[in-house]
Amino acid sequence: MAGQIWFDGSWRDGSEPILSANSNGVWLASTVFDGARAFEGVAPDLDLHCQRTNRSAAALDLEPTMSWQEIYDLAWEGIGKFPSGTPLYIKPIYWADEGFVAPNPETTRFALSLYESPLPPASGFTAMLSRFRRPSIEFAPTDAKAACLYPNAARALTEAKKAGFDNAVMLDPLGNVAEFATANLFIAKDGVVSTPAPNGCFLNGITRQRVIQLLRDKDVTVLERQVTVQDLEDADEIFNTGNYGKVMPVTNFGGRELQPGPIAQLARELYWEFAHKS
Repeated sequence: MAGQIWFDGSWRDGSEPILSANSNGVWLASTVFDGARAFEGVAPDLDLHCQRTNRSAAALDLEPTMSWQEIYDLAWEGIGKFPSGTPLYIKPIYWADEGFVAPNPETTRFALSLYESPLPPASGFTAMLSRFRRPSIEFAPTDAKAACLYPNAARALTEAKKAGFDNAVMLDPLGNVAEFATANLFIAKDGVVSTPAPNGCFLNGITRQRVIQLLRDKDVTVLERQVTVQDLEDADEIFNTGNYGKVMPVTNFGGRELQPGPIAQLARELYWEFAHKS
């Protein structure tokens, strides 16, 4: 993984360690991050990802040490360190160095990681329903892109991979569909698109919001509503939105074969068009 990290005022090799094992961020999980993408010479919605980084930090009672504009400018500086068009994952990170259980906000640290990360193929992925669920805000900091949320998603992902699938659908605490383990979820039925309404147990993703608007601008009906497991079983199309792959179709859900459909294809085309115009 070829990469660069900015930390303490300078760029370093991406493999250089920067955290102590005794850092609060390591052993007590006071770590938040965000993920943006650079590819084909563009970095769509990079400003929104930088802004969310600071909101996530505040949600964990950390003290952001960089303005979002400073993170944004630094990210473009980092992008320039790679050959033009290199597909990159851009990851700003905050954590606390000190504090017993509760982080000490005065010890908040910042790093920016950029590394080469090819976009996954647009051919799609398989998914199954997971027994693991997303927590609500009363149980976990679901209003932040917090590292402590990911071990639970990893359990769902590991369960799916052991069963021969690529990803997992996670339910909310009430048993309705929340999202995939690694991305937001959409379905299409009879030309109408539906996606779970944000209810505090998953992030209202930046790419999710962008795709909803792009589809609506093309007069596609997009409903943010309660989505059930039965809705997944009946869907003509299932697809995801997320920073890692942007828009990708599901080709098999729980053993039911699905063809990449026209709405998922339209959403992907619209997103690429937006990315290159932004």
